[in-house]
Amino acid sequence: MKQKPENRMKQFVSKKAATMLSLCIFIIAVGTSAFRKDVPVKAVTFNIVNRDSVASVQAFEIVYKTLMSPRCMNCHPAGDVPLQGDDSHLHAMGPKRGLDGKGVYAMKCSNCHQETNIAGLHMPPGNPDWHLPPAAMKMVFQGKSAHELAKQLVDKKQNGNKDMQKLIEHADDELVLAGWNPGEGRTLPPVTHAEFKKAWITWLQSGAFAPKK
Repeated sequence: MKQKPENRMKQFVSKKAATMLSLCIFIIAVGTSAFRKDVPVKAVTFNIVNRDSVASVQAFEIVYKTLMSPRCMNCHPAGDVPLQGDDSHLHAMGPKRGLDGKGVYAMKCSNCHQETNIAGLHMPPGNPDWHLPPAAMKMVFQGKSAHELAKQLVDKKQNGNKDMQKLIEHADDELVLAGWNPGEGRTLPPVTHAEFKKAWITWLQSGAFAPKK
């Protein structure tokens, strides 16, 4: 027997009302669970990188000329002997990197590089943790093109497993800061530390793009 049109309409309305009621109950249950301490709420993360290749590459120009200055490059040599002086010649004392970057045998960096700068023209600069990058992660600057260096700096296999946040924090590392306090008779990097840090962060947060060359 066919149902009358009015009966079919009543059933349709009844089913629709039941569906809407179930949906409301679900929404209320989920919404209130967010306020219960025993129900974990999924954290919302935001991408802080505003990708801008032009701004990123322009910022890296400042980063690159800073890192290639003697105050930075001398401690990031291609070989295992640190560089020295504004002309970046091989260190006169001939120290070697060693596994931990702090020298070998009796020829340790700390023998001459004390915790603070030694007063006097061209005397050894100081820092409590003076060292080259370790043998397993040399982080070479010397001879690198802007493209090569940019790629290397963000490669976790070459940068000490540093993510973006750790790279940003590295701008204030004590040895990085030492570049702007090199002791008497040495030229400073081409920009201030504040200018370098601003360019460093801009480069990273706008996508860490590598120049083409």
